Amino acid sequence: MSAGAGGRGEPSRTGGGGSRKLIIEADGGSRGNPGPAGYGALVRDALTGEVLAEVAESIGHATNNVAEYQGLIAGLTAAAAIDPSARVEVRMDSKLVVEQMSGRWKIKHPDMVPLALRARELAEGLGSVSYGWIPRNRNAHADRLANEAMDAAARGEHWTRKVEETPGESEPPPRPVSSTPMTTVLLRHGETPLSVEKRFAGTGDTPLTANGVAQARAAALALKDRGLDAIVTSPLSRCRGTAAEVAAVTGLDVRVEDGFREADFGRWEGLTFAEAGKGWPDELKAWLADPGAAPPGGESFAQVSRRVRTALDKLKVRYREQTVLVVSHVTPIKLLVKDALGAPMSSLYRMHLDVAALSSIDWYADGPATLRTFNDVHHLP
Repeated sequence: MSAGAGGRGEPSRTGGGGSRKLIIEADGGSRGNPGPAGYGALVRDALTGEVLAEVAESIGHATNNVAEYQGLIAGLTAAAAIDPSARVEVRMDSKLVVEQMSGRWKIKHPDMVPLALRARELAEGLGSVSYGWIPRNRNAHADRLANEAMDAAARGEHWTRKVEETPGESEPPPRPVSSTPMTTVLLRHGETPLSVEKRFAGTGDTPLTANGVAQARAAALALKDRGLDAIVTSPLSRCRGTAAEVAAVTGLDVRVEDGFREADFGRWEGLTFAEAGKGWPDELKAWLADPGAAPPGGESFAQVSRRVRTALDKLKVRYREQTVLVVSHVTPIKLLVKDALGAPMSSLYRMHLDVAALSSIDWYADGPATLRTFNDVHHLP
């Protein structure tokens, strides 16, 4: 985004700065509905697929839906014990639970209300939580745990299973975590006609100015001896042009990652803040206050946050312990900085990012991140 030259114009929102991503798989059921019931849940590391925790329990006589909600609650509790700042994706084969927790279906049955409230309370204590439906054959691990619990309930037994990430004396020690981070060197693209006039520049394919090309070349020379292992860029031409200058100096190939594109500003594209405020005063006010609000026909910052985090997760897998140049825009770069610092959303209004500025972040495999530099423009004439 160009409007405001990186000042108040690019707020965004994410939770859990630098936190890991976890996946919960949960299930529950009863023999008879209602009948002997139980649930099962597990927590995986999203990057490695490693199972970090398992929990299951027989819960006596109950319905399928009660057991499914109990499985969700157990999974959220286990995830919070592993990392309360984690970004969590819940996967269940219960469409009812997924739709109700996503807010698309109303909760009508009185037995479900307190369970849903408890699940939401737990979710609010995590970095972020999303819900997705999966077919039963893709939920086999949680289904197996739930069936073991139902078998015990059918025998009249109270049975529990709880295996957590933290090892006990009889369990093997944890695998070592590398102390070598993946480093992202973040380069905002060079000057464009819209950035000069402080206009909204989102997904429109605005090219670099002649000065912008010169800025990109100056940044490339500054990066020549930084030990880059890879170059990743937004698909938009102003970033691709900037990345091409670095590639020419370093000899590295350029990989395009769509997740690092700028926010879509919809009908505000090409306008100044004053022009957008005149035409859509209420929408602009809401957009500046609420990360879920989008410009007319555009994209909310909450949506940008999700795709930027997904793009970062891809980097962590592909370029583990390497140094990667990411050529991007104001919004994605501020989102990454905010996540690294674990800062509140209001911090976005207190960051200024110049064209062709360099920033860098170290991302460690065990979760934390360190901001090393921000808005470095010493290389510019």
